[in-house]
Amino acid sequence: MSTAFFRNGLSLLTKRQTSILSAAVVIMATIVFSQILGLVRQRLLVSIFGASNLLGVYLYGIQLPDSLFQVVIAGALYSAFIPVFSDFLSKNDEKDAHRFASTLLVLCLGIFTVISIILFLFAPFFLQIFNLGGKSTPAEMMLMANIMRVVIFGQLLFIVGSFLSAILQSYNRFLIPGFAAAMYNLGIIIGIVVLSPSIGIYAPAVGIVIGAGIFMALQVPFVKRVGFSFIPTWSFFTPGILRVLHLMWPRTISIGIFQVGTILMLALISFIPNPGRNRVIFDYAQTLAFAPVALFGQAIAQAAFPILSKEREKLREFKATFFSSFMQLLYLVLPISVLFLVLRIPVVRLIYGAYEFDWQATVLTGKVLAVFAVSIFAQALLYLVSRAFYALHDTKTPLIVSAVATVCMLGLGTLFILYFHLGITSLAFAYTLAAIFQVVILLYMLDRKTHGFAKKEVAISLIKIFAAAFFTGFALYIPLKLLDQLVFDTTKTINLLLLTGISSIFGLSLYVFLTWVFNVKEATTFLLLFKRVGNWREILGSSDEVIDSTVTRR
Repeated sequence: MSTAFFRNGLSLLTKRQTSILSAAVVIMATIVFSQILGLVRQRLLVSIFGASNLLGVYLYGIQLPDSLFQVVIAGALYSAFIPVFSDFLSKNDEKDAHRFASTLLVLCLGIFTVISIILFLFAPFFLQIFNLGGKSTPAEMMLMANIMRVVIFGQLLFIVGSFLSAILQSYNRFLIPGFAAAMYNLGIIIGIVVLSPSIGIYAPAVGIVIGAGIFMALQVPFVKRVGFSFIPTWSFFTPGILRVLHLMWPRTISIGIFQVGTILMLALISFIPNPGRNRVIFDYAQTLAFAPVALFGQAIAQAAFPILSKEREKLREFKATFFSSFMQLLYLVLPISVLFLVLRIPVVRLIYGAYEFDWQATVLTGKVLAVFAVSIFAQALLYLVSRAFYALHDTKTPLIVSAVATVCMLGLGTLFILYFHLGITSLAFAYTLAAIFQVVILLYMLDRKTHGFAKKEVAISLIKIFAAAFFTGFALYIPLKLLDQLVFDTTKTINLLLLTGISSIFGLSLYVFLTWVFNVKEATTFLLLFKRVGNWREILGSSDEVIDSTVTRR
């Protein structure tokens, strides 16, 4: 009986997702799980080290290896590897598919290793970019270098794990890669809890190595189960490699521009007093703001992308699919933006509140979160709009607009910090303006490229949703103030939780009610789905949006 139970459980984990809807649900579920563990990780870090320069040194130390990974690996995997690998599978040419994947892994590991050795040896030199303001001590810079050296080993393991994830996703297995990615955060948590009493701030760095090892190891048996064979070569002329190089360059340049922009924005923090502390506040506010972006923006964009690609030659259907996804995304993220804007302090206290995270840090993190909240809708829509261009086989337009937006962001950030001598909130403001500018320009370009959307219908829908979100803000603010001043002593966690919960339920309920009264189609759709939640298996199974019926079944 136990053997049968294990076999059934393994079958569930390796089950192939056959529809866009089922894949989106799996992706969203694993993102939620990963984000919960990520917030636990952040809470542990700040509860032990506080919003201190020490924790800021750690955050700076992990930045360059992460940026290097994004440029060298992410561009290849997410824009080129999966399409080429899937193409081999669709032709039942698994041997060449496995040789191609193995060779690309070896080449990427080789390139990353060479660059990593240079970073390892000359770490103090490269990290000076985060001390342009000269406010970090030599001891802090040496600690930053040593942390970066530890993290580099974790990134090497993470590269292997990322390739394993891409292989499983090519076989339409999404649960294990998502679960393994969440376990990466668990590894960091283990490192913090177990090792911080003995090795201090090095603990989360070692935790990154542990987490990357778990991320990789969890996927190995499942990759073997789909029949993958490791057949490596060092040749760039292995079938598929040159195709990847051709496909990946626009995406890689785009990621590179964004990462350079991120690094330079973080470098500007070095001109602010207590740069490490301000780095912590900026990072923690951005982590909260990015949560709904990753949850809804990534999931809906990934689910819509295959359909948009199939409808490339049918512009009417393409525009209908894009508009539907666009409105669904806005419908979901706007109330969360308003919630973060109004309930910023209670949210920060609930998630990061600890003795070491002092009140001044809480207030400043809340202010930065409020500024980021204004652009949550734009950041989420960027995933969808960019994929709409990719579906139309246009990778240059998003690249150019992203580059212009990054230059604007850096220009504004430099002006705010070096000329007006403003604080960390101004950098969040520059980031917000750049994100809104980027999505507006891309939408304008997409409208021209598709010969125009139904602007009257779009405008009416937008007015309805933004009006509902506006009134939701008042519905959140009024009970917050009344309960805070007259009912609850919010110095106690349980009272703070009740205050935030009641205000959120009241405000979000009004949002759903108003969008229903305004006859917003998305409200009716989600209410219907909520009513039918007990039949979720039938709902997922009945979706006729097949991912790819030609991929080899196992």
